[in-house]
Amino acid sequence: MGLFDGKKALIFGVANDRSIAWGIAQALHREGCELGFSYGAPPLEKRVRPLAESVGATFIEECNVADDTAIKHVFKKVEEDMGNIDVLVHSIAFAPKEDLQGCLVDCSAEGFATAMDISCHSFIRMARLAEPLMKEGGTLFAMTFHGAQQVVAGYNLMGPVKAALEAACRYLASELGHKHIRVHAISPGPLQTRAASGLKDFDRLLDEAARRAPLEELVDILDVGRLCAYLAGPAGRRITGDTIYVDAGAHIMA
Repeated sequence: MGLFDGKKALIFGVANDRSIAWGIAQALHREGCELGFSYGAPPLEKRVRPLAESVGATFIEECNVADDTAIKHVFKKVEEDMGNIDVLVHSIAFAPKEDLQGCLVDCSAEGFATAMDISCHSFIRMARLAEPLMKEGGTLFAMTFHGAQQVVAGYNLMGPVKAALEAACRYLASELGHKHIRVHAISPGPLQTRAASGLKDFDRLLDEAARRAPLEELVDILDVGRLCAYLAGPAGRRITGDTIYVDAGAHIMA
């Protein structure tokens, strides 16, 4: 018997086998969870579909999360094909390169709005659509980073955007708690993912994280997956609304 036998999860954000969302999917699958996947654009299907099929998933749908109609379509398909869900994973972030790699003071209004819409507001829209599908409660996960709390060189525009995402998680936890829906902002240390490759001087950020962390090492996607499986399971049933770190302790260091 697995911890999540009979449970279902919808995963947004797998781009390849190094994605944080893939680490979460693996951890849930190992405990018996039925998985559904959504990928962001047609070119990603050739990488996402084999991964999804390797864990027995049959629900594999494209979704441009900047398009509200596309999100609604995916959740309607989820209701038709899966019936209900117990876990939602939002592991999506984007900002235009010129805005991401420049100083915050120079970012464009359009770039800021795009980053906020895709990285934060899409999670709120998904939470609204997931709520009626979580008939016996459930868990919503969004991915953040320590740059939301303190200034991290090179994180720039994404700092304020992730801070908004963390605040959204707290408010959603308050609003949805009476339905036994828990909401978590998960804050991993820096990971070599497709999304992170857009950050300026990312290799330096990795080296600095390993040097500063009390455990003197970096985390990997399976560390994030194991944390999410814990929080979505019975042991996490009284935990909600927090930003939870899995970064080998780097965030505690001055």
